[in-house]
Amino acid sequence: MQRWVRLPQGGFLDATRVIYISKVESFARLDDEGHNVGVDYAVSIGISLARDEHLMVTGNKEEIGTLVRQILGQAAG
Repeated sequence: MQRWVRLPQGGFLDATRVIYISKVESFARLDDEGHNVGVDYAVSIGISLARDEHLMVTGNKEEIGTLVRQILGQAAG
């Protein structure tokens, strides 16, 4: 059974295929002129052991937190 999760960039991911979730990392978000405009977050998600099937998903704190909770909640269920 497939369980689809919406990614912050707008795509979808089948949560049942996820085998790896990295630690959430934070980094400075810069505007076009190089000024610091806040903090963004990123997490790496692996859907296979092959390196070319890993996704790096970025977004704000709420988007990444919601994504990780949805994946973990569906994996446990």
